[in-house]
Amino acid sequence: MPELMVNGQPVEVSEAGWLENCQVWNDDIARAIAVAEGVELTDEHWDVIREARAYFDEYGIVAEQRVFMKLLKEKYGPERASQQYLYQLFPHGPLKQGNKIAGLPRPKGCS
Repeated sequence: MPELMVNGQPVEVSEAGWLENCQVWNDDIARAIAVAEGVELTDEHWDVIREARAYFDEYGIVAEQRVFMKLLKEKYGPERASQQYLYQLFPHGPLKQGNKIAGLPRPKGCS
């Protein structure tokens, strides 16, 4: 099984780089996954990541993109909930890349 080194400790990830156990996720793991994804995390990235994790913690599932964008719109306004904005943060897709960095399970339909 592939591993990601975080602070000198191995963390198990899938062949595609998805965290195998979302319970071990922390900010350092998020930063390591982001580096592997070529994403430099800003406060705006962290807002999206924390919202994705909060939804997962509350409902036990990854939010569908339509639902997630509605939540972001309610909390941050329409300018921070558009697809264009989210793709600027996560060029490989907010659902795929955002959830991967957030240490969440791979959403259905994401390769």
